[in-house]
Amino acid sequence: MFTCFHHHPLKTANAIRGFSLVELMIVVAIIGTLLGLAVPQYSDYLRRAKLTDGTALLANYRVSVEQYYQDNRNYGPVINGACGIAPPGNTEYFQFACTVGATDDTFTATASSKIGGGLGAANAYIYTVNQTNTRRTTGFKGQTVAKDCWLIRGDEC
Repeated sequence: MFTCFHHHPLKTANAIRGFSLVELMIVVAIIGTLLGLAVPQYSDYLRRAKLTDGTALLANYRVSVEQYYQDNRNYGPVINGACGIAPPGNTEYFQFACTVGATDDTFTATASSKIGGGLGAANAYIYTVNQTNTRRTTGFKGQTVAKDCWLIRGDEC
């Protein structure tokens, strides 16, 4: 006669055993390390995405001001110092301004970060563009800078 011994898997010694405290601590340490690396990277990614709100509108606005110049042979009346074309409306992250220089053949358009816009303090980021399409950053992450480009990430243009 043939006898079959079948062991139920829950009754074996290894199946009852769970995770040890050391194994659990190793998993928690790995997850903590991954989060410690990922969260700052993600926050920086979101900040850079918000910065394009200002730079893209400023670039488009410059084109509109140049079209105004082609039609009127000036960037706006020197009397009040404002450009002939109103700057873009304020966005969630930036406010815009445009001024005509001492003569009516120069202008400077500015995008400045707003308080509560998710980019830190007001004027933490300041971008400008002028009639020669010179792009400058004068405020970056709350620091005064002088770069002849629009900084988005670190010091590189």
